[in-house]
Amino acid sequence: MPIQILREEVAAKIAAGEVVERPVSVVKELIENALDAGATEITIETREAGKRLIEVADNGSGILYEELPLAIARFATSKLSTAEDLFNIRTLGFRGEALASIAAVSRMTLFSRPPEAERGGKIVVHGGKIETHEFVGLPPGTVVRVEDLFYNVPARLKFLKQDTTERNLINALVSRYAMAYPNVRFRLIHDGKVFLQTYGRGEPREILAAYYGLEVARQMLEILLEEPDLRVCGFISPISQTRANRKEITFFVNGRWIQDVALTSALLQAYHTLLMVGRYPMAVLFINIVPEAVDVNVHPTKAEVRFRQPERVFSAVQRAVRRALLAQSSVAAVELLSGTTSLPRQTLDPAWQMASGLKVDAESGESTELSAPLEDTTLSSGAAQPQQASLPGHYLPLLRLVGQVRATYLVAEGPDGLYLIDQHAAHERVLFERLMRERERGLIVQSLLNPQPFRIPLAKVEEFQEYVVLLRQWGFEVEPFGQDTFLVRTFPAILSGSDPVAVLQALVDAFEEDESLLEKEVEARLIARICKRAAVKGGQVLSREEQEALLRDLEACDSPRTCPHGRPTMIHLAADVLERQFGRRGSR
Repeated sequence: MPIQILREEVAAKIAAGEVVERPVSVVKELIENALDAGATEITIETREAGKRLIEVADNGSGILYEELPLAIARFATSKLSTAEDLFNIRTLGFRGEALASIAAVSRMTLFSRPPEAERGGKIVVHGGKIETHEFVGLPPGTVVRVEDLFYNVPARLKFLKQDTTERNLINALVSRYAMAYPNVRFRLIHDGKVFLQTYGRGEPREILAAYYGLEVARQMLEILLEEPDLRVCGFISPISQTRANRKEITFFVNGRWIQDVALTSALLQAYHTLLMVGRYPMAVLFINIVPEAVDVNVHPTKAEVRFRQPERVFSAVQRAVRRALLAQSSVAAVELLSGTTSLPRQTLDPAWQMASGLKVDAESGESTELSAPLEDTTLSSGAAQPQQASLPGHYLPLLRLVGQVRATYLVAEGPDGLYLIDQHAAHERVLFERLMRERERGLIVQSLLNPQPFRIPLAKVEEFQEYVVLLRQWGFEVEPFGQDTFLVRTFPAILSGSDPVAVLQALVDAFEEDESLLEKEVEARLIARICKRAAVKGGQVLSREEQEALLRDLEACDSPRTCPHGRPTMIHLAADVLERQFGRRGSR
């Protein structure tokens, strides 16, 4: 279809709005145009995080010379012509306002040539005004060069974040589209350095490895659910691979990257009871549905959609994810779903049923899949449980060690009752305060006989480099060893029982964007993350001497009742509560 100006009644029905908020907005619109043009190769280049230059080149169908002025006009598009077309959209773009919006806030040059045309065309637009329109010799395809973004809107330029943040947003966007379109070759270049390069071989796990790292990509679970007119596929992380926020949850609907709270909730519900509070999975999920069943014209930046049957879509996502988790975590659960095994005793446990999303009949042994996992329940004898007293005081009293429970908790007696201590959280606190004290007196550093290499996902290399100087101040001597690899030469002697590579890898995995933190807060958070990885783990058997040492070290801490992240290190059972529980004293 040729480019044309939409009729007023059609344009009025489009959820229009400003589509250029920051450099990543430009990259998104240009990538989607290239994909709509059938491109199999897309190269994105930026300078100064896109503020100085954004250039997107593709080998798609191109634009005729005489249509170039229309291409940068508002509400000019080749993707729809009537209002009815809005309910059967099969392209990523359709509004005809992206190029016009970009041209209005930059110095834009557009080169294009359809394969059937003998010559290409060039059009130069500054601040929305056409400066040049001429014939030029070009290979087939389109190149859009956007320079000096927001040069004529200084207020918007002022509110852009640091270059690292803007680049990371572009990295995430391009990587996600590369995963969604594995048959397209993507190349992303920042300031002359190649950040991402894919080969269009149709292997999405290869792109996962490039973005998240080989180890993460290897652990990701593949999911697939197919129904009439609906398909859900993609990758999710196992319960052992989590993040501190929802940023690594990605949804594509009919090839379009969207952000949908309800879909995210459906995904999280599938992990219900399987993850710690405050931890979130990683996911890249693709939903393919007939165009008539989804409305993409509900958000100015096309970041949201509306489904005609939302419950069906959300249920499909939830079931697809839960089945993959069951297949990975419990062989018994897989056999139970297929009906090929006798009833395991664990399946009658309500906690197991909550985690698996299965309801098992105790008499017949038949199982049915729940539409949603059961809500959390608390098993009790039916009697009202007395409320626990708050932990007394700031410091700990002198404690007598009783022993270790399930290789995870220490049991200790104090003058005011019983203490149940989480050994991992307690050791985190001990290491954190030791490092802070030693930093003031002078850290003792241990050198590695053979420097150890460790690889970082490309998406986090730049962010990690900003921490290198700070890490050196805390005893970690780290230096670059290639594009995405670093060498560890030294680490704090206080962590001598830990693997320095694993400690730094955990730090990288926990990176969060939070520019509002003060410098000291960033430093404290970084050390807290290091201590979390270096601390003894739940399930680790400790000798009697190690238990005693941990208890004494915790008593000596300034803040023994919480770990550096704010979680409690212990539960206190007051003596009078225990006496009431055993009927030795009347309840009051």
